[in-house]
Amino acid sequence: MTETPQTPEGHEPTQPLPPLPPPPAYGQPPVPPQGPYGYQAPAYGAPGFNPAAPYGVHPLTGVPYSDKSKLVAGLLQILIPLGIGRMYMGQTGLGVAQLLVTIFTCGIGGLWPFIDGIVILAGDSKDQFGRPLRS
Repeated sequence: MTETPQTPEGHEPTQPLPPLPPPPAYGQPPVPPQGPYGYQAPAYGAPGFNPAAPYGVHPLTGVPYSDKSKLVAGLLQILIPLGIGRMYMGQTGLGVAQLLVTIFTCGIGGLWPFIDGIVILAGDSKDQFGRPLRS
């Protein structure tokens, strides 16, 4: 004697999930799915991915973004006013100059890196290769 399963009142039976797509062939990169929120950046090796600009490109100039962050560089300059933010950006000469001025003026020269940190956060700063910092 076989009975069909009964569903509680007000509930519909659940539909089976669609099957999973097959995995990519060996050696082929996976194709990223389109997300529920619109466009999703292409994964490494996928069509549309530019290995010369892994962090994207500036929308107006087309120059690839740096791997350094503007927020990190600016906060390092403001919170540790010794030129650390400029050294993080790859501009070690300017960072060492700010460090030496701060040391030789007994801390009064620390105003230069502090103001420089504000300029980094507010302006369009670039790294040692001339690429704009990521926001």
